[in-house]
Amino acid sequence: MALTRILNARVLSIGALTLSLTACFGGGSQQAAVPDCTFPDAPAVAAPGWVCDEPIEGLAVSAVGSADKSGAGINFMKQQATAAARVQLAQMMKVQVQNLVKQFAETTGAGDDETVDMVNSSVTKQITNESLVGTRIYKTRRSPNGALYVLVGLDDNAASLINETALKTSMNNQKALWQKFQSKKAHDELAKEIAKIGRASCRER
Repeated sequence: MALTRILNARVLSIGALTLSLTACFGGGSQQAAVPDCTFPDAPAVAAPGWVCDEPIEGLAVSAVGSADKSGAGINFMKQQATAAARVQLAQMMKVQVQNLVKQFAETTGAGDDETVDMVNSSVTKQITNESLVGTRIYKTRRSPNGALYVLVGLDDNAASLINETALKTSMNNQKALWQKFQSKKAHDELAKEIAKIGRASCRER
């Protein structure tokens, strides 16, 4: 009888030890949490959300550029990454101003589809990575492999000014086209009114 109790006690002790080890080590069934964002050149390492294009509060538009590790130094890498980000930013601003013109046309009934397309083509030609006045580097981060990532962006005021400037330049270069698009408003007034749509959209986000 006493021997039975001793054996039962040992079995319980082994069972308790097994449960304890399982709790500590997870029994090998638990998996490491997968990060929401990782560095493109180091996929196993978590990265800040902005590296994966997560929106940044206070910026109307932003873009991420990167540069591989280089013997030319960190300043060269920053220049390369910033240039790449500005190219992306210019493309995004072109899409934004196209949407503003289309939204204005739909709201006011200005111009037919063909005229709107021609206006958009004229406006987007004015936006290049060299014309993005007001862009700033907001964040930088190096990956474990040495690549450099930069976040370049524009706040609401800077983005609105770029749109307005592009619209005014297009209007001066293509007066007859804009006269056909909207003949009742002066060009400066019209440019401000269209750019204002974008500023209002940013506040609603």
